[in-house]
Amino acid sequence: MELRQLVRGRVDWPDIERVVRELADRYDRDEMRVRFLDADNWLSTPMVVDDDLFVKVITRQNTLVHALFTTGRNLGAFSAGTEGFFERHETPYEMALHELEATRKVRELGVNAPEPVEAFSVGDLGVLVLEYLPEFRTLDDLENETVAALAPALFDTLRTIHDAGLAHGDLRAENVLVRDGDLYVIDATNVGGDGRESARSYDLASALAALEPLVGASTAVDAALTSYSTAELLAARRFLDFVAIRPDHDFDAAALNGELEKRATTTGPSGDAAATGE
Repeated sequence: MELRQLVRGRVDWPDIERVVRELADRYDRDEMRVRFLDADNWLSTPMVVDDDLFVKVITRQNTLVHALFTTGRNLGAFSAGTEGFFERHETPYEMALHELEATRKVRELGVNAPEPVEAFSVGDLGVLVLEYLPEFRTLDDLENETVAALAPALFDTLRTIHDAGLAHGDLRAENVLVRDGDLYVIDATNVGGDGRESARSYDLASALAALEPLVGASTAVDAALTSYSTAELLAARRFLDFVAIRPDHDFDAAALNGELEKRATTTGPSGDAAATGE
């Protein structure tokens, strides 16, 4: 835990007070109630303000950790036979601004996401302000039957993002919120324009990896096939080993590979019925 806290970075109380005072001035509030979230977030210190604003405070240490994660992810992309497609940010403000803009783009597509408010800097800190969504549950906090029912909607959401030429880049069960039966996508990361095709395959592999422990490989693949072709899923398969070595994914890669191979054999890569495994 001590190493985790060191790597994550710690926002000193005087800096928190500066951020809160800046928020109070910006939103003309004489008093503010701040609640820190006990979230396993390595890239920011999240807090809820007055139960209507979700605020991330980003430090230089968070930016450094993000750069290290980005390097590791790009090395993983190389191991999957493609160029690295993750982009890094140089400053805490750049990190905050990117997530604000990514959230705005996703919402413009009609995908559910928290309403973006603003990004600004306070000294060396980056501050991101979004709408706070109360009473949500993450995908991995739901009953397996509920996840299975929602799984096709998850891939439909990804299809919408991908058809617009975008990619999420960090899809995990914790980044899919469920509120009143609707899916909300959060924490989109930055991917380079030249690597977006690979990034979309990576998104598919990540979605399958997130679902497999909850609903099983067969149900996960069935859900994916409601929005993607067998060929697209086979293209995503090369990223499964990469996703499997990430500490924030825990799934049966062999089961998913086997299920995808079975679908390719029975339907063919295009999705048409096949008599052979070609």
